[in-house]
Amino acid sequence: MDSGKIKVIQINIPKDSNIIFGQSHFIKTVEDISEIVISAVPGIEYGLAFCEASGPCLIRTEGNSEELIKAASENANMLGVGHSFILFIRKAFPINILNAIKNCQEVAGIFAATANPLQAIIYETSQGCGVLGVVDGFSPKGIEADEDKKARKEILRKFGYKF
Repeated sequence: MDSGKIKVIQINIPKDSNIIFGQSHFIKTVEDISEIVISAVPGIEYGLAFCEASGPCLIRTEGNSEELIKAASENANMLGVGHSFILFIRKAFPINILNAIKNCQEVAGIFAATANPLQAIIYETSQGCGVLGVVDGFSPKGIEADEDKKARKEILRKFGYKF
């Protein structure tokens, strides 16, 4: 048995952006996710990094925001997980593109879609690294009261998701 080690990696999410962190199986992922993002929301800004898991094992990138491309590639390099991808977006929310990304034929799964602080739990072996899970945001502090329900509903309306 290959004795590896568990690492907790803090993902650095750029200000005013969201992340979609997932796993896919093919280099075509870079172009297909880019097409999904660009066609979904006019004016969306994005940076994508995909970690190739065979051949030259490069971090492949695309995007229309140099800041988000740089952040995605730096985080992907820090994680070191083959066939994973990091997508940072601005001027949109994951809800706007998540189902299309899940339905992308190369995407095997999504670990997180959030704007919260995010940690990846990584297991490193002699072959490489894999994702065990993520820590998305913080633990609950209690159960919502009536005023919390009202605030939740108001924020959905502010974002335009409810009438």
